Amino acid sequence: MSNHFSAAYLKFPGDDARLDLTDLYAFPASGDSGRTVLIIDVNPFTTGLSATPPFLMSAELNPDAVYRINIDNDGDNQADAAFSFVFTEASGGGQTGTVFYAVGADARSAEPSGEVLASAVPVGFDASARPVRAGRCRLFTGVRSDPFFADAEGALHGFEWTGEDAFAGKDVQCIALEVPDDMLGPEPVIHLWATVGVRRDGTLVQVDRGGHPTINPFINPDYAKDAYNTGHPADDVATYLEPWTKILEGNGYPSAEARAAAATVLPDLLHYDRGLPAAYPNGRALTDDVFIARMAFLTNGKVAEGGVPSHDDLLAEFPHLGPPHR
Repeated sequence: MSNHFSAAYLKFPGDDARLDLTDLYAFPASGDSGRTVLIIDVNPFTTGLSATPPFLMSAELNPDAVYRINIDNDGDNQADAAFSFVFTEASGGGQTGTVFYAVGADARSAEPSGEVLASAVPVGFDASARPVRAGRCRLFTGVRSDPFFADAEGALHGFEWTGEDAFAGKDVQCIALEVPDDMLGPEPVIHLWATVGVRRDGTLVQVDRGGHPTINPFINPDYAKDAYNTGHPADDVATYLEPWTKILEGNGYPSAEARAAAATVLPDLLHYDRGLPAAYPNGRALTDDVFIARMAFLTNGKVAEGGVPSHDDLLAEFPHLGPPHR
């Protein structure tokens, strides 16, 4: 899996599937070299397993949950721009959301702040849902087909591949933005990570995060997963370089190579140079086989094949994820 079930012992952060960040994507908009698509997915296996409404609700601007895309555009591992998303309580079988865009100090605030790009945006529950304008951006929020693909069963049983994609036919809750590049920063190189926070005793607490795919569920032992989810990329090298080096040494890496390999995913930020093709680890496209890439990383190249194909319901146009299965 990517970051599905990303809390300890294959649980959801905060024991709520709606707080479970599964994937982060960044790639150029179709047919437009001056725009970038950013996607975060949450609520894995929305079909049949997860609570409704699909996003955790908020109360006006005092949200119970904040979903967030953070952008570091100067290389200091701090957010210089951020898109925050909050959602209303479900009413009449529907739900709406608000998106904020913040820069500078506002982008580093845990609370949603900055410019309101759009409000009262309907959350889509079926194939009829369409994107909307959000200032200079395009926005889609709703249930979509999960684009992640992996032979998860084979990985759990000694890499005896089954050829079955555990995520085919499954849904997630998608937040997709198509944004002008200048909103991300003045230079083509950016670093991204997503976070999910929930309010506890009046304080907004981060419960999940991720930049690189398939990191926390696969490399951190269970006792370390929850602490990792509450962390910040600025602290990652100091906290995780040594223990991750030891883990990779145990997986067959010589010591120096283990340290160098661990450093390629620390801090946990998705690097994206918009001047180069988007293919993980430079950004992440929906068809990138990040599962096999991570297996190769974890085994020092011993497991470098055994993938299943990407999903055939992807769309050429925004929001790119296929319609929901239910």
